[in-house]
Amino acid sequence: MRYGRFLTALALCLVVASTVLAQQEKWNELNQQIVRLCRDKKYAEATRIAEMSLEVAEATFGADHPNVAASLNNLAALYKSQGKYAEAETMYKRSLAIKEEELGPEHPQVATSLNNLGTLYKAQGKYSEAEPLYKNALKIWERELGPENPHVAASLNNLALLYDAQGKYAEAEPLYKRSLAIWEKKLGPEHPQVGASLNDLAAMYRKIGKQEEASILEQRAKSIISRSGNR
Repeated sequence: MRYGRFLTALALCLVVASTVLAQQEKWNELNQQIVRLCRDKKYAEATRIAEMSLEVAEATFGADHPNVAASLNNLAALYKSQGKYAEAETMYKRSLAIKEEELGPEHPQVATSLNNLGTLYKAQGKYSEAEPLYKNALKIWERELGPENPHVAASLNNLALLYDAQGKYAEAEPLYKRSLAIWEKKLGPEHPQVGASLNDLAAMYRKIGKQEEASILEQRAKSIISRSGNR
């Protein structure tokens, strides 16, 4: 009798596991569709699929699962690209809360969510709200990944752009330079990302009247971008 109940329970577990696996595959396929649609600039359709992805994740895995956090982040990015900032903020905050609870507040994925939310605030001109998020993300990435990690370089550049947008050029300059130095070391002096970093610093120099320095950086960036385009 007990053996029969055991077999029944085992069969039920296998059915549940099979259902979850099927839903996981469906969720994966929806996310692949989102990537393809975004590549084709079909953002409205991508948003609809992203909403479906979130529904599948919540129904299958529960409201606090990492897959839900990923779906929330994808949907937030799509809302942001369409100027739906209030909706994007809600999604980014939910995603951040899940990651902090599941992974801990010092995890690199938490830094990614902090950075995403900061970028949303920057796009709206909410600089005072973006700054602490950028700083916290930078601190986490430096501590967890090391001071010369590419995530650190990107984070430094984001914070520099934020200060630049506010006219805080003295604060922005050393961040631009440190970001540039990391990209050069990690990717090589001829990488397109180095060219982009050079252009960011040059644009700031133009604003503050350092025309000669700006011209030198722009010429180097132009040379890098030209060579990369011919490869």
